[in-house]
Amino acid sequence: MQGAASARAEETDTDENEGNEMIKLRGFLVGLAGGVVGAALVVLVLVLVFNFGEANQTVVRTTAETPAVYTPGTQGQTPDQIYKSVSGGVVMVLSDFANAGTDQFGQQQSGQALGTGFVVDSGGYILTNAHVVDENGQKASGVTVVFNQGGSQTQRVKGELVGVDVGSDVAVIKVDPKGLDLKPLPLGDSGKVIIGEPVVAIGNPLGYDFSITSGIVSATGRSLQSPNGMTIPNGIQTDAAINQGNSGGPLIDSQGKVIGINEQIASQGGGNDGLGFAVPINTAVRSLNQLRDTGKVTYAWMGVQGQTLTSDVAATFNMKTSGGALIEKVAPGSPAAKAGLQGGDQTVTIQGQDFTLGGDVITKVDGKDVHTFDDLIALLSQKNPGDKVTLIVERGGKTRDVSVTLTDRPANM
Repeated sequence: MQGAASARAEETDTDENEGNEMIKLRGFLVGLAGGVVGAALVVLVLVLVFNFGEANQTVVRTTAETPAVYTPGTQGQTPDQIYKSVSGGVVMVLSDFANAGTDQFGQQQSGQALGTGFVVDSGGYILTNAHVVDENGQKASGVTVVFNQGGSQTQRVKGELVGVDVGSDVAVIKVDPKGLDLKPLPLGDSGKVIIGEPVVAIGNPLGYDFSITSGIVSATGRSLQSPNGMTIPNGIQTDAAINQGNSGGPLIDSQGKVIGINEQIASQGGGNDGLGFAVPINTAVRSLNQLRDTGKVTYAWMGVQGQTLTSDVAATFNMKTSGGALIEKVAPGSPAAKAGLQGGDQTVTIQGQDFTLGGDVITKVDGKDVHTFDDLIALLSQKNPGDKVTLIVERGGKTRDVSVTLTDRPANM
C-alpha cells in the first residue's frame, strides 16, 4: 500500500487503484422468496451460490496531521451496556431490486439485499449506506425496515427511500413513526475521535441479525473511496469485526454515541481481517440534513487534479515549501481556472514515482495547513457552493494569496 506521498487524486476522487482490496459491505443478494437471512445453513448456501461481485480497489491514505491518542482508563460504557441502551434503534434494511442480473438462461432476476441502518430522530428518519439501497445507479424498488424488539421478536415496516448521496455513501430512509417505539441513537462528533478508544459495531453480519462486535479505533484520517469514485475524507478505521451485512450500521464510541457508518473492509480473502472502515458521522449528518430538506446533496468544487508534494521532491527542485497539494491539472472554466491557478507542464520520475511539476502548490486553505492533497480534499469538503476561500499558493519560489469562489460540483465529477 502506498501512502499519501505517492497518491494522485482529483479534488473529488481517487485516481489510482492500489493497496488492499476494499470491499463494500452491502453483502447479500437473495431470492425474493428467501426472506431474511438468519440461519447459519442459509448463510453458507448464499456464500457458496451468490457472487458478491468484484472487490473495489482503493488507496487508503492518512493525512499528515498528528492524530490524538487514546489514554486508557477513560470512563465509558461496557459493550453490553451500549447494546442494551441503543440496539433498539439499529435496524435491518432489506432492499428489493427489480433487476438483480440474469440467471444461467439469460432471464432477468429480481432480488433482495440485506444491510443495516439506525434511527436518528423521532420522526422516523434512518441512516444507512447508499450502496445498501442503490446498485450502480439502480435505486431499490422497495425497502423494508426490520426492528429488533428483543429476543427473537422483530417488527417489519415499509420504508420510504428519501434520498441517496453516492458521493459520501450515505442514504436516508423514512418510516411512519405512528405505532413504532422509535429509539433514536445519539450522534457523536467524529472530529473528536481518538485513536485507541474503544468502539462497538452493531449490525447484521452475514445475516446474523442484530449482532455486536467490539474493538478500538485503529486510525483516523483515512481516505475512503465512495461507490462513484469520490474521496470520502476523514474515514475511521477500526478492528471491530465487520462483515458483509454490516453496511450502514453504526460504529459507536464508549459513550454510546454514533461516530461513523460502517462501510468497507480491507481484506485479501473477502472476510473480516480486522480492517474495517466507517464514514465519519459528521459527513453523514451533512448528507442527512440536505437529503431530508431537498432530496439531494451538493458539494463545493474548485476544479483541480493533483498529488501530494513530498519533502524529497521539494528539496530536489529547491522549492520553498516542504509539502502541500501539487496541482497537476486545472479544469477549464472551473473556479480554479478563473482564479488563475496553474497546473504542471513537466513530468519527472523520482524513486519510481511520477510527478508533474511546474504547477502551483497549495499550502494553506483559509489559514489551515495543507500538507497533502488529501488535506485539500478534506478542507474543501467542509465548504459549500458559493463559499469564497483564500489559498496560500507557491509558484516559482514565491508565495501569494489566491481567492477562489467555489461552485457546485458538476454532475459528471
